[in-house]
Amino acid sequence: MTEFGGAKLILFIGPQIVVLKRDHTPGIPWPGRLDLPGGGREGDETAEACVLRETHEEIGLRLEHDHLVWRARYKRGVFFASHLPDGADRDIVFGGEGLGWHLMLPQSFISHRDAVPHFAMMVQRYVTTRPQD
Repeated sequence: MTEFGGAKLILFIGPQIVVLKRDHTPGIPWPGRLDLPGGGREGDETAEACVLRETHEEIGLRLEHDHLVWRARYKRGVFFASHLPDGADRDIVFGGEGLGWHLMLPQSFISHRDAVPHFAMMVQRYVTTRPQD
């Protein structure tokens, strides 16, 4: 897959997901809304390389390709999911893109009026289709 604009990660830490709050930078899509780690493609990087780089830049976590357990396409974006154990949030170092971060139950994100709508849709898609342990 070569044509994509960016990649996002549904990052579970225990039962919750990492949620970022977008800033109000002029020109930014969905200002002030709830976001997922990830962002725009640089050069000819793969979707996996893009989401792993963006996750490290935004929240300081260095994940590997084998942490990515799900992949789906939405228009020009690629979405991934990953699961880390409870307590992994202690290693998060906010990179300063946006207004901050927090953990949220997936259903709360899905139904939150401030969630970027197509991101909420993709979280819903993942939680309803993933195999359960």
